[in-house]
Amino acid sequence: MADLITLRGLRVFGHHGVHPEERAQGQTFVVDVALGVDTRPAALADDLSQTLDYSLLATQVADAVGRQPVDLIETVAQRVADLCLDHPRVEHVEVTLHKPEAPVGLPLDDVAVTIHRSRT
Repeated sequence: MADLITLRGLRVFGHHGVHPEERAQGQTFVVDVALGVDTRPAALADDLSQTLDYSLLATQVADAVGRQPVDLIETVAQRVADLCLDHPRVEHVEVTLHKPEAPVGLPLDDVAVTIHRSRT
């Protein structure tokens, strides 16, 4: 079983959504990512090159969420999962994409989708 490296609450401005006003005005999306990584080699060597650089990952995730508008947050979550699995040390990933300003016509705290992906 892999260890977990987790990023929570990464805020990124994007223009995703099915409504024209979402595409025009944009809104803040919040991303949580949990990555299955064997951290033992890094811990033994105390060496960043033996693990996942979460600073670099955060920048890459923010870019993936902030670019190229799409209709569905499911599509954005898949984009983030694919990016994470491109890192050779990542065995599996859980991505939650929050859309707290989703225009649902009723008061709510959050709308989110969570996906689980692995190499197998």
